[in-house]
Amino acid sequence: MAALLLLPLLLLLPPLLLRFWPRWRWLAADLAFAVRALRCKRALQARALAAAAGDPQSPEGGCSLAWRLAQLARQRPAHTFLVHGTRRFSYAEAERRSNRAARAFLRARGWQEGPGGGGSGGAREGEGAAGSREARAAREGGDGASPLAPGATVALLLPAGPEFLWLWFGLAKAGLRAAFVPTALRRGPLRHCLRSCGASALVLAPEFLESLEPDLPALREMGLRLWAAGPGAHSAGISDLLAEVSAAGDAPVPGYLSAPQSMMDTCLYIFTSGTTGLPKAARISHLKLLQCQGFYQLCGAHQEDVIYLALPLYHMSGSLLGIVGCLGIGATVVLKSKFSAGQFWEDCQRHGVTVFQYIGELCRYLVNQPPSQAERGHKVRLAVGSGLRPDTWERFERRFGPLRVLETYGMTEGNVATFNYTGRRGAVGRASWLYKHVFPFSLIRYDVTTGEPLRDARGHCVATSAGEPGLLVAPVSPQSPFLGYAGTPELARGKLLQDVFRPGDEFFNTGDLLVCDDQGFLRFHDRTGDTFRWKGENVATTEVAEALEALDFLQEVNVYGVTVPGHEGRAGMAALVLRPPHALDLGQLYAHVAEHLPPYAWPRFLRLQESLATTETFKQQKVRMANEGFDPSALPDPIYILDPAGGAYLPLTPARHRALLAGDLRI
Repeated sequence: MAALLLLPLLLLLPPLLLRFWPRWRWLAADLAFAVRALRCKRALQARALAAAAGDPQSPEGGCSLAWRLAQLARQRPAHTFLVHGTRRFSYAEAERRSNRAARAFLRARGWQEGPGGGGSGGAREGEGAAGSREARAAREGGDGASPLAPGATVALLLPAGPEFLWLWFGLAKAGLRAAFVPTALRRGPLRHCLRSCGASALVLAPEFLESLEPDLPALREMGLRLWAAGPGAHSAGISDLLAEVSAAGDAPVPGYLSAPQSMMDTCLYIFTSGTTGLPKAARISHLKLLQCQGFYQLCGAHQEDVIYLALPLYHMSGSLLGIVGCLGIGATVVLKSKFSAGQFWEDCQRHGVTVFQYIGELCRYLVNQPPSQAERGHKVRLAVGSGLRPDTWERFERRFGPLRVLETYGMTEGNVATFNYTGRRGAVGRASWLYKHVFPFSLIRYDVTTGEPLRDARGHCVATSAGEPGLLVAPVSPQSPFLGYAGTPELARGKLLQDVFRPGDEFFNTGDLLVCDDQGFLRFHDRTGDTFRWKGENVATTEVAEALEALDFLQEVNVYGVTVPGHEGRAGMAALVLRPPHALDLGQLYAHVAEHLPPYAWPRFLRLQESLATTETFKQQKVRMANEGFDPSALPDPIYILDPAGGAYLPLTPARHRALLAGDLRI
């Protein structure tokens, strides 16, 4: 009788397993990461509480960055924190050097340490007129400049190096805000960035002075205090900040100087890449800085790891994830001022690197290098980053393994992050209910034509189904806020969505389209601004690029949409770089796209280049390439056009270009 009762359950078991097994098979990994994330959150909350309860006169009573540095200097004083070239700095040395920087900035603030460790912005009680001259000089920074106000913003225009870190940490300890300015900016964009963050001072590298010479009059007119980070033939009004730092004492500064009134207070500005316009100064809160201390813990790194960092420090990946993440676990970071694919494995061998952080096309540069002896026998066990394409991922692991790749997703100003802790190639994370319980987010349907989310009859957004591209959004809350940008509220327009699933709710709009498959894996689909419509269909640039990258004669591909007069939407165009020693095979390329892509996604134009244009953070330049168009008389590169009738790609001659514009040539 019991067997008969169990029979229906046994018959139902196979269909249930087939339905739920794809997701259940990853339950152990999902659970393990959720437990790690909850432990990390508790540890960071404990650090915040310890800093808030610390003695205001001691560094332990300061902001989370000052508190963590002081703690590591006390717990691991001799452990190497930073390696840069032939120089090595322990955690104790990092604490002392950042204290000197803090005292130099406090002098510029007019702050003086009073009896018993207290501080004041004015002359100490009992000073006479003669004695107050020295106090006034201190308040004016020693060079006649107006003192910096508490909480003032100091912009750093510096390459990645130890001095960048000591000045950044010193600013934090002195209760001042840092603004990380991209090093390539000059003229109008530079002045725009400095104005947008309200900078009171600018620290620049001596090697940038020559290129900045035309900017100096305008910078002085803005009332900026100008410092150079080192000696040299400085122009009038530019003083050597490092000399002032060297002359300062290295005793700890009181924690109350940097302690925030609220964890939501802005402590730092990081500029967006500006690929679609002028850069925007994203507000980084004390809360976000604290959360970034948990990055490498979430990735599975530990305090004995040696982390290789060759990313710009003005970028969130380099500064907040790389440096602050390293401080979070108390590890060692090997800092490279500029990435070199040829020196990468030699550096890893020399310094015993176990973890390295990548972004964008960095891994592709490595697999495109000729084989070397240095790439064998290395100790690298973990590669962490974002923007690794599936084709490069497979080649990277096959050539340089065994190592683990952990792809992540995040934004400078965003309130959501994903981690591909399973190692599934091509995925940026998981959408399991466990993960979304810790880091909530949703994918909603998006209309590429209108540039807005689709809404139902009640005015609410609609969640996507498995395999359907959707806009990634995350609820805004005190635990995951969106602080926006410095400047006018219009800069954040479109970044917040209201009434997404219920009246009154508010979500952050990432502007990115992702796909969740039937196993719960998230894959990056495209930027909303990069996806374009052609012949009434949506074309994802990443999908087309991945199809083209499967061709063995192509080394790099950049896909974007261009406007063609007389045609609706945008036509696909692909910039190509050949893999040496191969030649361009247009016949094979056409056959390949015809087999692997729907007709509307076939690139209508090809542009053959020696190398692809990228930003300093290794992101492809799509907007600039789209603006350059496809006119063969205006471009130095060979251009090809699709001939659908003939089933081929043909050289785009001036005659064919004229025929296209006249409507006599069909694409």
